[in-house]
Amino acid sequence: MWRRLLLAVLLLPFLAGAALASAYETLDLDWVDASRQRSVPVRLYWPGGEQPVALVVFSHGIGGSRRGYSYLGEHFASRGVASLHLQHVGSDRSLWGGNPFSLLGRLQDAAREGEALERVRDLRFALDQVLAHETFGARIDRARIAAAGHSYGANTVMLASGAAIVRDGRPVEMRDARIRAAVLLSAPPFYGEKDPAPILRPVTLPTLHITATDDTIRIPGFYSPVDDRLAVFEAVGSPFKALAVFEGGSHSIFTNRRASGGAALNARVKEATRELALAFLQRVFDGSGEALERWPQTYAALLERWVSRPSR
Repeated sequence: MWRRLLLAVLLLPFLAGAALASAYETLDLDWVDASRQRSVPVRLYWPGGEQPVALVVFSHGIGGSRRGYSYLGEHFASRGVASLHLQHVGSDRSLWGGNPFSLLGRLQDAAREGEALERVRDLRFALDQVLAHETFGARIDRARIAAAGHSYGANTVMLASGAAIVRDGRPVEMRDARIRAAVLLSAPPFYGEKDPAPILRPVTLPTLHITATDDTIRIPGFYSPVDDRLAVFEAVGSPFKALAVFEGGSHSIFTNRRASGGAALNARVKEATRELALAFLQRVFDGSGEALERWPQTYAALLERWVSRPSR
C-alpha cells in the first residue's frame, strides 16, 4: 500500500504537467488564392476537444516553410491554442535551390516590396480560409486571434497589425482588424526606411518582442544588428508591450535549428520562448497575467533584459 502511495506522490508533478497539455493534430493544407494565382500552403496545429480556441497565424522568415517553428505550433496546440503556419511561396525554402551563383538575385527578389506586400495578402487569405472552413471555423474564437512571425515574418505581422508605409504620397493600408495581438521574433527594420517611428506608431495592439544579444542578421545584401530589434520595440505605439532579450543566442536560434547559438542554450531559449509567447497570449486574451508575471523570474538566468510597459 505504502509503495503505491509513494509512487503516486512521485508521479504527481508529471501527471499535473500532462494534464496541462492536450491532444492535437497536425494537418497540411494546400490552398490557392485564385484572385492572385498564388499558392498558400499551410500547416495547422489543431487542438483536440470541442471548446472554442484562440488562433495564432505564423509567418516564417526568408527561406522558411510551413514546417518551421514547430516548437511553437506544437506547444500552442497542446495548450488549446490553434496555430496556423503559412508558407510564402515567393520567399520560401525554394530560394535555397537552383544555381548557387544566382542565390543573391533570388534573395533580393524575395526581399522586394512587392513580395513583402504579397506575404501580408497570404496571411489575410489564409485567415479567411481557416475561419470559413467547415471543420475549423466554428471553433475559432474571433475575439482571440493573434499573428506571430520571425524576421521577415515579423515585418509581415507588423504590416498586418497596422504599420504605415507611404508610397507616392499615399499610405499603403495592409492592416487586418481581426488580429488582436502580435508576437514579433527578431523583428528587422523596414527595408529602406531610416526612422521606424512614423511607420510603427500606428501599431497599437499588444505586442511581444523577443530577441537575443547576438541576434544579428547577415544575409547577402542585408545587415541588421540587434539594436534594430530594440528600435522596433521602442517605436511601436502599443499601450501594452513587452521585450525579452536573451543573453547570447543568434538570429536563427528561434527557427527549428537545434544547434544555432549552441545546443544547450538553443533548447533553453526555445523552451523560454514558447512559454513566454503563451503567457503573453493568456494575458491579452484571457486577462490572466500570473504566468507572464512569473516568467522573468523563472528564466532570469537566460535574460539580458526584460521590459514590460506598462509594468504588470
